[in-house]
Amino acid sequence: MSNLMPPAHPFDDDKLKEECGIFGVLGTKEAANFVALGLHALQHRGQEAGGIVSHDPEMGFNSARRFGYVRDNFTSQKVMETLPGPLAIGHVRYSTAGSKGQTAIRDVQPFFGEFAMGGAAIAHNGNITNANALRRELIERGSIFQSSSDSECIIHLMARSLQRNIPERMEDALRRVEGAFSVVAMTRTKLIGVRDPLGVRPLVLGKVGDGWALSSETCALDIIGAEFVREIEPGEMVVISEKYGVQSHFPFRRQPSKFCIFEHVYFSRPDSILGGRSVYETRENIGRELAKESPVEADLVCPVPDSGTPAAIGFSLESGIPYAMGIIRNQYMGRTFIEPTESIRNMGVRLKLNVNRALIKGKRVILVDDSVVRGTTSRKIKEMILDAGAAEVHFRIASPPTAWPCFYGVDTPDRDKLLAATMSEEEMRDHLGVDSLKFISLDGLYRAVGEAKGRDKACPQYCDACFSGEYPVIPADKIDDGFVMKAAE
Repeated sequence: MSNLMPPAHPFDDDKLKEECGIFGVLGTKEAANFVALGLHALQHRGQEAGGIVSHDPEMGFNSARRFGYVRDNFTSQKVMETLPGPLAIGHVRYSTAGSKGQTAIRDVQPFFGEFAMGGAAIAHNGNITNANALRRELIERGSIFQSSSDSECIIHLMARSLQRNIPERMEDALRRVEGAFSVVAMTRTKLIGVRDPLGVRPLVLGKVGDGWALSSETCALDIIGAEFVREIEPGEMVVISEKYGVQSHFPFRRQPSKFCIFEHVYFSRPDSILGGRSVYETRENIGRELAKESPVEADLVCPVPDSGTPAAIGFSLESGIPYAMGIIRNQYMGRTFIEPTESIRNMGVRLKLNVNRALIKGKRVILVDDSVVRGTTSRKIKEMILDAGAAEVHFRIASPPTAWPCFYGVDTPDRDKLLAATMSEEEMRDHLGVDSLKFISLDGLYRAVGEAKGRDKACPQYCDACFSGEYPVIPADKIDDGFVMKAAE
């Protein structure tokens, strides 16, 4: 495979990209094979590149990093034979910090460091909001950085720590870090999992045979036949060894949890469990709430596949309007299809989605999608539906307007590129040229995820900064770069 990433699609940039998936296994034969399977199930969290580090008592640490999909790299026997041992961790990435789109192989995690008391590898999901300041300080003190990734700061902070063992050094390092971090790390004998004190990004624990697994999501435990044990709690650190099993402690000051609400809306796979709730059921509930909040007379409820599907089903069930697959997705649309020349760009979404003409013609259609980011894809889909002869097009969006960038590990455009940052709902409706456009309310979203009384304004139960502009961790680096926070109300 070439070391260049396939070109991003001209119409692939209208969804928020989750930045990473992490997975680790201890206490199984050929742990790296399990990790490869787990990463395959987490591919939706990052499609740019992947890496695995394993440890074998005789062969020591080994690593493999590759661009592209897990299935194209970590299914090769030749590659997997280089990763022996009963302990391994892995990472799939979509770059947030670091060079966008021109990722160097050195930016691909897990990162490895050799310390006085042995080696350690680390894979990180999230974003460190004070990484620039930490990096400057570390470089001034003599650290030599290999990558442009914010996650590498953790390895350097661990190297400088005076603590006795690696888990203690990691604790020391993570106390200096601000932002969002779910981390899976390994030493020669231990698998370590940590969630930041706010628990912004997910991390779960599973039991696989006599061994253990850590994963971003439960769907990746299913693929290896592991039993879901529990979520790692916000601010919790687990150190897992074959000798002592799972040892848990809380190195950070306890704070109210601020889990990312967009995990429920879009990032997580619908077959995962989050906070004891089925993601699929939550999304169906969002659709039901939307139907209650913003009803409209129509003939069909159609999802924008695939992310709008569960919410569209919920909308249909609540409203009594029939559900229909008015848009069909081409399943074989890889990222490497064709160089996106101007003529291909003008084909717009048609390479990926096609309208089911016979079904749509003459009908009043409700289109349900998970979000509107830039609005480019929404416009193209609306044009396709009208070209197919729809009488009316009504958009219903399963999240509130995305008006603020995320600094906790999601690739969000600059604020001026977000449609909802510059336009009201009415202006967006006119811009998209649809008969009606309604977003779920923030309270409605909170009700759908199980908060019966809606959002607690004084202390929101989730991180919803992309909708509200209220950031639970001050994005120090971005403010230094000129980002202006929302004025207090």
